[in-house]
Amino acid sequence: MRDLIARALVCVLALFTPSARRPEPGRHTAAYLADQPTPTDPGPWGDPWTTPTPAHVIERHTPLLGEDVPLVRPYVAGFRPPQTETEWQVERRRAAAFASAGYDYPYSYPGAPLAEAVSA
Repeated sequence: MRDLIARALVCVLALFTPSARRPEPGRHTAAYLADQPTPTDPGPWGDPWTTPTPAHVIERHTPLLGEDVPLVRPYVAGFRPPQTETEWQVERRRAAAFASAGYDYPYSYPGAPLAEAVSA
């Protein structure tokens, strides 16, 4: 036990005694940052983008605000309707989830009596 206490005391005293070697500047000090070379060539990514941003990218990053905003983004509405039974199950579950949240979801299935009215 005395040996452990002595080792701990030596470690604590070593923290408070100045060392003989000169410490190098830390990575976040002004002296360290002054020695760093400044980049001369930013590379290909330093130039601004030359082409205009596509409309679908701008639409994707536009927030959905207001009450008359559709729940589905315009770029998502162009997907094909479900074809397999599994896809129809996912569609029915999605419609049930929207209905439980109180949202209208245009849902139809093959042979539905109002399929023409929903798709129009």
